[in-house]
Amino acid sequence: MPLTQTGNLKYYKFDLLEEAGLTQGIFTRKGGVSPAPWESLNLGGTVGDTRANVIDNRLRLFNALDRKVESLFDVWQVHGTRIICSDTPRPLDAPHKEADAILTDRPEITLFMRFADCVPIFLYDPMHKVIGIVHAGWMGTVNKIVSNAVDAMINRYGSEPENVMAGIGPSIGPDHYRIGDEVIKQVKQTFGSDASELLKAIDGGIHFDLWEANRILLQRDGVRHIQVAGICTHCHIEDWYSHRGEHGKTGRFGAILALPH
Repeated sequence: MPLTQTGNLKYYKFDLLEEAGLTQGIFTRKGGVSPAPWESLNLGGTVGDTRANVIDNRLRLFNALDRKVESLFDVWQVHGTRIICSDTPRPLDAPHKEADAILTDRPEITLFMRFADCVPIFLYDPMHKVIGIVHAGWMGTVNKIVSNAVDAMINRYGSEPENVMAGIGPSIGPDHYRIGDEVIKQVKQTFGSDASELLKAIDGGIHFDLWEANRILLQRDGVRHIQVAGICTHCHIEDWYSHRGEHGKTGRFGAILALPH
């Protein structure tokens, strides 16, 4: 769907989840206060920008979606496989826990994550009113972080995969995601016969399709309702932060997901 705009902020929403009435947004880099090279809506606190800028930018996101920043639950993303199911927001002065997938069934909580090429994946079970955000780079993908999150929805909340809705958001596309031999080996180990459609020879190198890889994992888990944004962050650095496209000197864009109040 086209980008939504609220004030100076532009963000992507999944049609699939919009019809379900969720509060959602994967925000572009537009409409913030950060200077170059983080221009302008940077949410990353470890990339060199000032803490004051990051806090100001975060407040803008929450205001745009009419959520109180005190409702936030976020984590320190480490390219691992840990999932946290939260019943309470994270106090703004409390340290972050390490995880790469967060789930809740509480409408008073606003889930929040940061990205700059890795795949944001939104999950929603409309039967049990459970939501989740997953952070999936190549490491999280080959280690099946999204499958672990679906398993957590099943085991913790009683979800059934066929009811789960999933959105695979803006991230680096296969045309720009060249990988080396070690990653190729791990892709083949995880995906077996499906690896051939995920690994493409382009310009003398092998590229990995993170979108299709995570779609395959979701399908293997029994998830039937999947929407892929198909927006490459590397191709569109005017709108998105791209770690590869900007040679590591860039910010992080924010993703928000919440149940209706």
